[in-house]
Amino acid sequence: MLTNDQLSQWDRENFFHPSTHLAQHARGETPTRVITGGEGCHITDRDGNRLLDAFAGLYCVNVGYGRPQIAEAIAEQAKELAYYHAYVGHGTEASITLSKMVLDRAPSHMSKVYFGLSGSDANETNIKLVWYYNNIRGLPQKKKIISRWRGYHGSGLMTGSLTGLELFHKKFDLPLAQVIHTEAPYYYRRPDLTMSEADFVAHCAAELEALIEREGADTIAAFIGEPVLGTGGIVPPPAGYWQAIQPILEKHDILLIADEVVTGFGRLGSMFGSDHYGLKPDLITIAKGLTSAYAPLSGSIVGDRMWKVLEQGTDENGPIGHGWTYSAHPIGAAAGVANLKLIDELGLVQNASDVGAHLRAAMRDALADHPNVGEIRGEGMLAAIEFVADRDSRTFFDPSQKVGYSLAAALLAKGVIARAMPQGDILGFAPPLCLTKVEAEEIASKTAQAVRETLG
Repeated sequence: MLTNDQLSQWDRENFFHPSTHLAQHARGETPTRVITGGEGCHITDRDGNRLLDAFAGLYCVNVGYGRPQIAEAIAEQAKELAYYHAYVGHGTEASITLSKMVLDRAPSHMSKVYFGLSGSDANETNIKLVWYYNNIRGLPQKKKIISRWRGYHGSGLMTGSLTGLELFHKKFDLPLAQVIHTEAPYYYRRPDLTMSEADFVAHCAAELEALIEREGADTIAAFIGEPVLGTGGIVPPPAGYWQAIQPILEKHDILLIADEVVTGFGRLGSMFGSDHYGLKPDLITIAKGLTSAYAPLSGSIVGDRMWKVLEQGTDENGPIGHGWTYSAHPIGAAAGVANLKLIDELGLVQNASDVGAHLRAAMRDALADHPNVGEIRGEGMLAAIEFVADRDSRTFFDPSQKVGYSLAAALLAKGVIARAMPQGDILGFAPPLCLTKVEAEEIASKTAQAVRETLG
């Protein structure tokens, strides 16, 4: 193992890693991991370790690693035109083509795509567009955004505020005042164990109504939610949740933002989570699966009713004052075009449905009877196992025990990457959509071994 070489030293002396214990890393208490290659569902590090990446980077390498079609599209675009801006009507063949490809796949009432670079900046764009929309409508007081506890929407000032996880608020002076939070649709963690799923959905709806009543519907602009909670625990909504929430929003003239950074482009076994769960959003946030992370690119898909008001706003006030230097970057757009073609050609949306179901079934076969396994859940190519100290009483482990992190480390030692999710002892899985059934069985088998070694 190479642990004290110059690259490791440079890393500790120069590189500010995101979501990292900075002091421990600087002291050399956590490893420097240098990833050098990838193919299919596996990555390789500089020491020759080959790891099955059961989290697709950060839910993002949907088509898998090492796809030459995307690499070649990036190279060709870079040679032809590495950059030009998208301001005042400028475009490239790649950015215009990708806009059409996205809208061809999106719910039918969506109208236009604004491209950025990350899910965080796309949600910042969404909030600005919502505020602009209500100003043009003559409703300047209608600006608050409702998010859910345990939701994840980014790490910026507004987007970090929308995120409903303590780690992203603590010591950052977040959330900002314009953001308010409501109940997470997390049935396993329902406040009363006697609640049926229908009871819990009614509870979530009642909590939302009560929040709107307290704050005043005339002050609330939008509600943002992931079709399936991602970083907050990989939690599919209970049956009927979105059917209960959407009429409340409509009644109070509150826009719906569907954050599909994780769920977009096939991860649920449907092209979009909005279609999967019957959502009719006004804005859809896209990123990760848009390019399978081969190049940075995100997007805000704007629905018909918002677009008409945005057009009205520019007739009244001139060009819209929002843009990023790298909006619709040609290299990212070229990667997106090649990526979406691959998703179709390889049948990855259907594979996510079929192999994802196989993965969860294999997990249940291997671990459903374990006394510390509280729940095995998921949808499409998403899965999670929640661990508890006592299953019958739903008693959680003390956070200081760091059970989830210990399990992730034990699984990594067996050559499989999973993610210890925050605010709980939860192992998350989001493999590339090209995962095979054999690889799914390997993930389940090695997870079971890691659980038994760690918890008995």
